[in-house]
Formats: sequence, structure tokens, C-alpha cells
Amino acid sequence: RLADPAVGAGDRLAMNPLGIGIDVVDVARVARLLEQHGDRALPRLLTGAEREYCLSMAVPARHIAVRLAAKEAAFKAFHSAGARGMLGWLEVEVQRHPHGEPALLLHRRARAFADQLHVSRALVSLSHSDSQGAAVVLLVG
Repeated sequence: RLADPAVGAGDRLAMNPLGIGIDVVDVARVARLLEQHGDRALPRLLTGAEREYCLSMAVPARHIAVRLAAKEAAFKAFHSAGARGMLGWLEVEVQRHPHGEPALLLHRRARAFADQLHVSRALVSLSHSDSQGAAVVLLVG
């Protein structure tokens, strides 16, 4: 599990960046996906907890878009860190901590890649507007 976002001031100096990824997803595209294939597509893209959170929001497509961006950014971060192989959408999960900050929870192959690369933390930053969801993922050792 890499879902603890707390970093003390001393820890920041010791961080070793291993990989970084960024992605942007169009909210309108996600809205079309929901209209056309929502019942089939969402269980393939989001974990149960992610679906529950996103579908409880006033504009689900906005929150789904930013989560898809985070997953794709994580895939890119792993690739830039040297991981070879494919990851599935359900192997990277976006969680929210009690104060609202996002965190990544890694499952199956994503967890195995993190262990193989000696990733100690997977940091994520999310942002969204009415039209786009964006995310940056930084893997540190």
C-alpha cells in the first residue's frame, strides 16, 4: 500500500525521484462514455470505491476524468522509472484521505512493479475544471 501522503520536512530532502507521469482527460469525452457505455465501462476502469465516490458527485464525469488521468499518469511514471509491462486500470486506485488530499493505492502488478523498483511513495496531484481532468504522479524511492 502506498496511500500515506504525510511527509515530514526532513523526508523531503531524502526523496529520490524514480519516475514521473502526467495526463489530461477531456470531461466531455468521459460524459459521452458514460452515456453510451457507462454500465459496461465503469467496472473495467474504476474500482468499486472509485465508482461509488464519482457517481455520488454532482458531475460524475469530472471526477471520473481526473481519476483516469491519475491512472494514466501512474502508468507513465512506472514506464519512465523502468517498469516494463502493462498495467490494468484497476491496478491503480485513487483514494481520498479524510482532509481531501488524494493518494494512490497500488494493486497486483502495480504493487509488484513498485516493489521491484524500490518505490517507497507514489505521490499524486489532481486538478479538474469543467472541461478537463489532469493529474501528475511522482514515484519516489
